[in-house]
Amino acid sequence: MRARRLRASLKGWGGVATMAVVCALVAVFALCVPLSGPGIGDGRAVTQASQATVEKAEEDCEAPEKQTLSPSSADGDTIQAIKDREGEKRKLIVGVDQNSYRWGYRNPNSGKTAELEGFDIDLVHRIAEDILGDPDAVQFKAIPTDQRIPAIQDGRVDMVVRTMTINCARIADVAFSAPYFKTGQQVLAPKSSPVKGYDHTLADRRICTAAGSTAYSTLEADQKDGKLPATTDISTTVPNQLDCLVRLQLGEVDAVVTDGALAASQAAQDPTVQLKGDAFTAEYYGVAMKKDADDLVRRVNQILVDYRKDTANGWQASYDKWLSATLGKDAKKSEPPAPQYLRST
Repeated sequence: MRARRLRASLKGWGGVATMAVVCALVAVFALCVPLSGPGIGDGRAVTQASQATVEKAEEDCEAPEKQTLSPSSADGDTIQAIKDREGEKRKLIVGVDQNSYRWGYRNPNSGKTAELEGFDIDLVHRIAEDILGDPDAVQFKAIPTDQRIPAIQDGRVDMVVRTMTINCARIADVAFSAPYFKTGQQVLAPKSSPVKGYDHTLADRRICTAAGSTAYSTLEADQKDGKLPATTDISTTVPNQLDCLVRLQLGEVDAVVTDGALAASQAAQDPTVQLKGDAFTAEYYGVAMKKDADDLVRRVNQILVDYRKDTANGWQASYDKWLSATLGKDAKKSEPPAPQYLRST
């Protein structure tokens, strides 16, 4: 039954949209990492401990997008270890998305290899070129939304460049670069839906978010504070954000909440859905790295400074190529403010 519904929902879709749905479904089964380790048998204890950590981090944190180190082009231990990799292993290992249209996705029309493309992917190539002298010296690893931080902490990747919002809870676990993009949470729903935005029209509606995402933590906090109707069902979470679009198409949820920049790309894939209302938060994407990788953080911040200054092949050119069609030609609303850094000690 579900297979028939899915086939029906895909009728009339273009190649990219079909690819996105297939990738999303594959990602659920192929990329998910099973939970393991101490405390998993006691879900309540883990949840309480995690919530306590989040609350403490948020209490001590102000303006998380400014909690980064000043730029530097110097090589330190982390960068030297990357450069010392031999042969085919001498690559920057980066966690990315492969399902987010125009951000990090495999374009089926780009040839047999269907190489990764998008705004985030352009930035990864720029970082690899600066550190290793070759923009293609990259090993991409597709990382589900809920595995971004574990992948960094476990050393599976050198960094994550995956539409990752800098927030107070996350800076307790990983280090971030200066912001490279500005966005905000927004509601995505069918055009025919009575949902009008992030308001009372979400009462008695089912909302999908990605596990471990800023969207879910925002909904959870707002419902607790009475800013979101108590009858709104926020229990549906998925490993990858694009999986929410599939749930929406199958009629399993009534709306999706995610970054407006991602939602705009999803609306471009599926003409039956649209953004509802304005963004209700202000957030910034950053490159995430290990907490102790100070030299790599500083190097990425220097790269970002140069990237934004490069009018021919930098930030603006990448925006024009990938995002102007979905977010508009005026990039100023998406360009982060001039970065501010922690004082050197």
